[in-house]
Amino acid sequence: MLNFLPGPILFALSSILLVINTVLWGGLISIGGILKLFVPWHTGRLALSRLMNRCLWAWATGNGGILKLIARIEWDVQGLDNLDSNAWYLVISNHLSGFDIAAQTYVLRNHIPMLKFFLKKELLYVPILGLGCWALDMPFMNRTSAAKLKKNPKLKGKDLEATREACEKFRDIPTSIMNYVEGSRFTEDKRRRQKSPYRYLLKPKAGGIAFALSAMGPQFTNLLNVTVVYPDAPKDILAGAMQGKVGRVVVRVDAMPVPEVDAEQYFSNAEYRASFQRWLNGVWRDKDEQIHQLLLEYGANTDSYPRLAEQTPSH
Repeated sequence: MLNFLPGPILFALSSILLVINTVLWGGLISIGGILKLFVPWHTGRLALSRLMNRCLWAWATGNGGILKLIARIEWDVQGLDNLDSNAWYLVISNHLSGFDIAAQTYVLRNHIPMLKFFLKKELLYVPILGLGCWALDMPFMNRTSAAKLKKNPKLKGKDLEATREACEKFRDIPTSIMNYVEGSRFTEDKRRRQKSPYRYLLKPKAGGIAFALSAMGPQFTNLLNVTVVYPDAPKDILAGAMQGKVGRVVVRVDAMPVPEVDAEQYFSNAEYRASFQRWLNGVWRDKDEQIHQLLLEYGANTDSYPRLAEQTPSH
């Protein structure tokens, strides 16, 4: 609607609107989280949690409205049929930009429960965002490093125990747990440093999925394998979106059976862990090829997509 305006003006406008949208709904969610501390009845706390999830839905919808205002985005989304907003899902996805969260929550908001994220403990102290995520019962993780475990073996299993306690809060309300298994956003520099065997992806890390599956695997209805592609986006996807320069967002959702993970085996048996990692590597190899085919379909090239110039992956 306003995409005729210069990029800097659109960036300023979208920034202001995004801040207002986040402060409004994040503030209401935070208030709900504080109120929940003083509600003694389980049913009352559940009712507040459902209300806060609706606020999260409103935040995602508001982000979509802002995008419609500043840009003409063509949404190419497939795989939403047969999903259930009253089910439980573990969601994995590639990760290109901070824009991924806004795009994916907007696309999925009416088809599955609102996405919840495993977050680094440091994010708890970010104003509004940290308090809002805490109020929504998103788990803040403090992963114990191998060095700490070696120094203090008594810490072994504490991370899994903390994850299980966090996931207990998801048992009464349908929930979608998102895990960006690459661990960080894709950049060409990271791909080179990792010596990743994929053209468009970093190496996947199986630990986060294993933690979630160990904690509440039988409760998940499906594993949702989400692929997001921005065929015409500039290198800085988030800034490009805020300036109305992202014209197409492609999302593919593949509902897969939930893999079984034996917690004791996974965390004590190296071969068991390696087998699970090989399975995830295979999923990522297929995703890499899917991204390649989508880019070819839309005529994208290496100058308009954040990837390396090589055309043949070395799997």
